[in-house]
Amino acid sequence: MGFVFLMDPTFRLVATGSALIGAVGGVLGTFALLRRQSLLGDAMSHAALPGIVLAFLLTGSRDLPLLLVGASLSAWLGALLVVLITHRSRIRPDAALGLVLSVFFGIGMALLTVAQRRPTAAQAGLERFLFGQAALMLPQDVEWIARTAALIFLLIFLFWKEFKVLAFDPAFAAAMGLPVMALDILLTTLTVLAIALGLQAVGVVLTSAVLVAPAAAARQWTNRLERMVVLAGGFGALAGVLGTLLSTWIGRLPTGPVIALCASGIALFSLLFAPRRGLAWTVKSPGGKRRAGPSG
Repeated sequence: MGFVFLMDPTFRLVATGSALIGAVGGVLGTFALLRRQSLLGDAMSHAALPGIVLAFLLTGSRDLPLLLVGASLSAWLGALLVVLITHRSRIRPDAALGLVLSVFFGIGMALLTVAQRRPTAAQAGLERFLFGQAALMLPQDVEWIARTAALIFLLIFLFWKEFKVLAFDPAFAAAMGLPVMALDILLTTLTVLAIALGLQAVGVVLTSAVLVAPAAAARQWTNRLERMVVLAGGFGALAGVLGTLLSTWIGRLPTGPVIALCASGIALFSLLFAPRRGLAWTVKSPGGKRRAGPSG
């Protein structure tokens, strides 16, 4: 009786939207993880906030597609600045990420304060993009998320071989004559779109968890990219559904942070118990030698 809400159309709508967001984040997070660009997702998610608020200030509309277009442009600009700072100065990549993250997020918070001081009530709800508010998803929002997710998956399928080479050996990709810079821009753009989708559910602060955690979990279970991508997408979708389920069942818990916690929990479980890679399988014996964990 405690799970009557499973038949609620609103619950199924939010669970579907969260699952799609998690799946897209997990798939693209795999490439970010393999390219050692996991923190770039964190910087881009924070850099998306000014774009959201500017899109509202310029148009006065809170339509999700319009706000996420602004978020995508702002996040893409943030990623471009990280690349330029890294290549045109002596600043290290981690410092460039921190600089862009803090500056863009600070600008976004300042613009959000300006928007909230408007005499109208149109700006109400903009703050939900900080930590996400998946429970407010509308049918048209989920439809837009589904279409964007389908486009992202289609492009990954079409450029699978190129992305695979780029992820493991960019120098070899260049030697093969592949347009490395164009592919890098395309993959970064797809990551920006995934981040923009995640803002609806988990917000700018927690979006990186949806990108990194499912991919990190999948990495513990396989050495093959194909399987890793599928597993990461599945783990991301599972985190979205579980987060929605737990936040609804327990009640009065924000869905976005619970989704992030579920994704982190899956990653922690994989780190501990994944066959041959998990810490439970490589426990050292008293003599100092490693012994295999329990076989299943």
